[in-house]
Order: sequence, then C-alpha cells, then structure tokens
Amino acid sequence: MNKLRKVLSLAGSILAVGMLVTGCSGKSSDTINFFNYGANIDNETLKEFEREYGIKVKMDNFDDMETMYLKIAGSDVKYDVILVSDALMPRMIEEGLLQKLNKDNIPNIAQMDEEYLNLSMDPGNQYSVPYMFGTIGIIYDKNQVSEQVDSWDILWDEKYRDKVFMFDTYRDTIGVALKKLGYSMNSDNPEELEAAKELLLEQRELVDPIYGVDNGTTMIASGETAINMIWSGEGLNLQDEYPNLVYTIPKEGVNFWIDSLCIPANATNVEGAEKFINFVSDKESALRIADEIGYTTPNKEARLEQAEYIKNNPNAYMTKEMMNLSEIYEPFSLDVRQMYDSVWTQIKVN
Repeated sequence: MNKLRKVLSLAGSILAVGMLVTGCSGKSSDTINFFNYGANIDNETLKEFEREYGIKVKMDNFDDMETMYLKIAGSDVKYDVILVSDALMPRMIEEGLLQKLNKDNIPNIAQMDEEYLNLSMDPGNQYSVPYMFGTIGIIYDKNQVSEQVDSWDILWDEKYRDKVFMFDTYRDTIGVALKKLGYSMNSDNPEELEAAKELLLEQRELVDPIYGVDNGTTMIASGETAINMIWSGEGLNLQDEYPNLVYTIPKEGVNFWIDSLCIPANATNVEGAEKFINFVSDKESALRIADEIGYTTPNKEARLEQAEYIKNNPNAYMTKEMMNLSEIYEPFSLDVRQMYDSVWTQIKVN
C-alpha cells in the first residue's frame, strides 16, 4: 500500500533526514534513527520526546513498504525504529529482520485496545506495537452522486463513466473485485481470480475507470471524479474539509490495515528505541498524532478523548460486525504473487 498521507508535507519541517550509522552498544545514546512511512507523526511529539529524554530523533521517510523492506533486508544502514505494515510483518519476522520486544520497557502497550493486539501477523505482539490503522473504502461527491452509497457495486455504475477512480495497485483493486463477488481478498483460488479479472474488465467497459494512487485526493476534491477508492485517513480528512464529500465503508467488507512500530534486528540503540515506542504509545502522544495525521488510533484511552464525531464514527472505528467482514492482507507465496501479477497485467493491457 502506498498510503502517502497529508503529513508528507511536514517532512521538510520536521527533522533533517539523514542516514546515520551509530555504534553497536545497544544502550541509550543521544540519537535514535527512525524509518517512517511518509511523515506519520507530528512535530510536537518529536520535540517533546527529545526534551524529555535528551535523545534526538533522526528520521528518514519512505513512501512504499517494499522500499522499506529492501533497505532493511539488504542494506548496512541501521535503524532503531521502523514502521511495518501488517502484510510485511510475518515475512520480516520469519527472515529474522525484527527483534523481540522487551515489553517490560514498553508498558504503554497496555493502553492498546485488545481488538488490535494478538493479530495473526504477530501473535502475542512479540515484535510489534500497534501505531495506526485504517481501511480502504469509498469517497463520493454528493453534488454528483444522489443515491445511497453502501456497496462496492457503485464503482461499476455506468452513470458515472469517466468519474470513477481506482487504485493502480493490484492487491487493492483485485481485492475489491473479490470482495464484490463474495470472495476473500486473500484468495489464492485461480477460478476466483479469473472471475475478479473478468469483473474488472467489465468495469473498464462500463465506466472506463481512472487508475492512479495519490492523485485521487485532488481529483475528487476538484470534482474531476465522483466516486473514488481511497484510504480512510485521506477520506475522513477530505470529508472534514469539503461538505460535499462523504467517506464510507462498503457493506461487503474492506481491507483493514494496521501499521506497527518495530525494532530491527540490527538496531544500535535498542534502549532509546524502547523509550521512543513507549512514548508515542502513550495516550497524549497517540491522541495528538491521530489528530494530526487523520488516521485512527489503536490506543483505547486516546480514543476516549477524541471528539464524538470521530470516536463514534463507524467509518473510522468499525463496528464489530464490519470488522468481521473485513480482512488484513495476508502474505502471498511466490506462485500466488505471480498469479496475481498475471491477472493484473491482463486487466491493465486490455
């Protein structure tokens, strides 16, 4: 997932980015190196951490999880804290790229809602602390769409020809087609994937969707599109900013994702990393970060402090029923990835 959040614009004003390689003591020193997805943290939290512990945060940013994986797996550059997606977590654990956490030094993990702990990607949260989560849903323009929007079906409605925006990412878009058909987003069944391919080819005939990623937020805001696939953080932020825009979760279920903080196996400042993870997992930090970046927080105490329209919004914090219909992406074996690649190529070239 390429979730380039609005806070990317903060990257230049937060901290100078540098690839710093420190000594190997593993003890708390005056610097930690943080590899973050976009700039998914607020400036004030970083400053407060530095003031409280006297530890400077050097932050590098990546805009694609695979980029992060390749750097951690194949580079001598050492980071102390990294943000890891649910889909990559099992792979990185299996390959020994992450180290087990000493949770005695991260007591604020107790503030996390049990709904977001002990997930299949990291049973017992031995390697990870939840940081933020969200969904992929639909945002639509009430000035152009008059009917109720509660299903993925509307992305196939020929009334909106040339006005539908789809992610140019095979896992997300094929996943929507699978969900519309009543299948799992993690399907490895060739017949189900063939049906999803045919459905997306039909969509191209009906509505000729626009494929893209980050440009979708500007296109829906300007009225160029009427109905978009979108990540929940961007969708909820746009809904706050534009009264004609509405973010919703389709009734068939959605991709639920969760990004977590981890310590790489080759971290050089483990003690500082533990302090940092514990600090940003505190209620006050989690509340401030969620408010800044627009994504929902797994910290149950922080959620209680949020405004009513946020903490009780089922399109932000899903109901138990909707959670049960939604899925975290599971890692695919090489042969399944190749099958998806083949399907996606056929969709895009036709």
